[in-house]
Parts: sequence; C-alpha cells; structure tokens
Amino acid sequence: MIRSKLTPLLTVVAVSALSAACAVGPKAPDAPLPPSASGAFVSSPQGLANGAVQTAAARDDWWRLYADPVLDGLIEQAFAENNELEAAVANLRSVRATLNETRGGRLPTLTASASATSSRQSAGSIPPGQGPGGRQPDLETYDLGLETSYEIDLFGRVTAAIRAARADADAAEAALRTVQITVAAETARAYGDACSLHAQIAVAQRTLDLQGRTADLTQRLLENGAGSGLDVARAQSQLASTRAQLPTLRAQRDGALFRLATLTGRTPAEVSEAARACARPPQLSQPIPVGDGAALLARRPDVHEAERRLVAAAARVNVAVANLYPRITLGGSLGATAMDVADLGDEDNFRFSLGPLLTWSYTNPGVAQARVSRAEANTDAALANFDQTMLLALQETETALANYANELDRRAALTEARDQAAEAARLARLRFDAGADSFLSVLDAERTEAAAEATLAQSEALVTSYQIALFKALAGGWQA
Repeated sequence: MIRSKLTPLLTVVAVSALSAACAVGPKAPDAPLPPSASGAFVSSPQGLANGAVQTAAARDDWWRLYADPVLDGLIEQAFAENNELEAAVANLRSVRATLNETRGGRLPTLTASASATSSRQSAGSIPPGQGPGGRQPDLETYDLGLETSYEIDLFGRVTAAIRAARADADAAEAALRTVQITVAAETARAYGDACSLHAQIAVAQRTLDLQGRTADLTQRLLENGAGSGLDVARAQSQLASTRAQLPTLRAQRDGALFRLATLTGRTPAEVSEAARACARPPQLSQPIPVGDGAALLARRPDVHEAERRLVAAAARVNVAVANLYPRITLGGSLGATAMDVADLGDEDNFRFSLGPLLTWSYTNPGVAQARVSRAEANTDAALANFDQTMLLALQETETALANYANELDRRAALTEARDQAAEAARLARLRFDAGADSFLSVLDAERTEAAAEATLAQSEALVTSYQIALFKALAGGWQA
C-alpha cells in the first residue's frame, strides 16, 4: 500500500530532477579583450631602446630584482603584519563562509524535536456536566520527531544562487590580491622615498659645506681688503637658501619612514633602523620584464574581480527570474506522540508523513518584474565596469611605462648637466684664484652646480618611484 501511494510522488521527483538543469535566465555575457590589447605595449619601443624594459614575462616577486635584503625583509614583514591585508583576508573568509552557507541549499534540511507539555482547559470551555467538578484534568503530552525537507531546484534558483556566491568569493579573492599588490608596492615606495630623501639631504649637505667654505672665503677676503661686502652678502644669501631646503627634506624623509612603519604594522617609534640609515634608493641591475597586454589583463586582479562581479550579477538575474516560478519541496517527518513517556515506543503512537509541497509566492507582477529589471540593470553596470577596468589597467600600465622610460632619458641628460656644471664651477674657482674673473662668476657657477645636483637627486627619486608604479601596474606582488 505504501509503495502504491508513493509512486506518483516518486514520478514527480524524477521528472523534477531531470528538469533541474533547465535553469531560467541569462548567462554572463562574453567580455572580449579591447582591440589591440593582446599585443605589445605602445610605450614599449622607447623603453626597449633605452634599456628600461624587456619583453619577458612580468614577475610576481619583482622587489627581488633590486637585490636589497632590507627591502625584502620589509615587504615580508608587511605581508605578515599589514592591517589592511589582515582585513582583506578576514573579508575573504566571510565571503567563503557565505558560499558554504549557500551551497547548503542543495542538501536536505533535518530538524529534530522533543517536547513535553502539560495543559488544562479553562472551565469556561467545558460544557455543563462534563468533567469532574466541571473541570478537566491536567493533560501531559510527550513528542519526539524528525523532520526533513529538500527543495527540488526545478528552475535553477539554488544553482544560480550558488553560482553568484562562488563568483562573489572569487571576486573577494581577487580583491585580496589587489591589496597584496598595493601593500608590496607602497612598502617599496615608502622605502624608496626614504632612501631618496636621504640622498637628497646628503646632496644638500655637500652643497651647504661647499657654499659655507665659499662664504668663509669671501669674509676673509673682505677682512683683508681684497673683497667686497656685496660678495659676502651674495655668498651668505646662497648659503641660507640651501640651508632652508634641509628642514623640508627632513620632514619628507620622516613622513616616508612613518608611512613605512604603518605599512609594516609598526608605530612610528618602531620604524626600521635599516630604512632610517638607507643612503640611496634601491637600484635595478636589469631591464624590467613587462610581457604584453594580454598577459597583463590575465594577471591583473582588478580585471579578474570585475569579471567575477559580472558573473555574479548575471547569476542574480537567474535567481530573480526563478523566483517568478513555483518552488517544489519534498518533505517528510517521523516521530511518536504519547500521553506518557513510557508509551513513546509503542507502535500505535508512531506517526509519519511524506509528500511534496508546492509553493508559489506570486506577488504584485510589477514588483516581481521590477526585481528582475533591477538585476538586469546591475548586470549591465557590471559589464560596463568590467570594460572600464580593462581600459584603466591598460592606461595605467602604458602611463607607467612612458613615465619610467622618459625619466630615464631625463636622468641621463641631468647627469650630463651635473657633470658639466661641476666642471664649470671648478674652472670658475681656478679663474678667480688666478684673478682672471670676478667672484660673482664663482657664485653663479656654484649655484648652477647645486641646482643640477639637487635636480639629479630628484630625478633619481622619480626613477625609483616610476619603477615601482610600473611594477604595481603589472600586478606583481601578490605572491611572496
């Protein structure tokens, strides 16, 4: 008898299971690469010509190209202690937990229950003449039971929800990689800035020493009757101007060190002593490997995140459309109810139920369609964001390539200018000592040399900064 009663039910279950793959709603649209994105970078020829870059595949551990143990240790410490990175890791765990929760929709739910109740009817609810003294006796009821239910995913609602949650988890993982890239790049940038500012301070100090000797010379010449007050005033003015640069440079250096401490999970008082003692920015001994546009878009985590957001948005359209259709749930229960605990095991007190449940929450059609339209609009926005993210990735990389290659050319020109200015200053001092030229020529030559030294030091700092910007654009730094 039981088998004959369950046959129609099993037929429904079988048909539903076969139809479960027929999910409703759209799939995530294909997102092809932008035109020309798969080839070499536009800025590569200049970088290749001056030795700035090479076409080899980009490296994840790019900071090791500097062969700087201090930098290696700082980035390792940042990966272990940076608070933003810890928050991103925690967020990924949260999103993955949501995915596991959503996956539970594929499994039946099981509920166990046990109850013991004592009840009495009110006297007003008892007909006259019934019950002893017009009162009903206290009733005790005991119940044990198990209930289970399973949603048959006829229209793909559960499948789409899982697909959306999985895409969210992938996007969170890509966001974590973005934070890792940023932490590595900003740690290297802070270290490079501190080192570069140390170098600029050293240049200013050397210039200050030179100008101090020149100012002393003018003062002695004046005292011996061979100079003029004008020469002394000009030398002292130039000396004071150079001295005024030092506080600004020191403040910038301290700011870079404090930024480095925060990135590595330390207070400003705990800043790295090795970084504090750094005398020059880290140097590369080989061209930067950059790969090509297709490799860039494949490795950029922000592009991957945008693509996963697009998949999640399309899956939520599936969920919204599936919610327009009925839900079929297969449920069953098993248990026993008795007036005495000892009777719970009696066969007569045994109960069970098994059967499908059809529910269809058909709200206002306009509201339901609005939910679908909202999900579709979110998908369109995610597609536009994906396209924009790819374009921005290419723009950022091309800009970083152009900045770095051009700054190398500028540094080469500034190096030549510095060398020529130093030679001019040397000759001006020789001519002055021989009485062939005025002291004003010496001051002008020294001012030019100091300016050339300072500008070259600033260019050295920019070279390092542009290198790190390029490494960041190439999405290196998410594997320690």
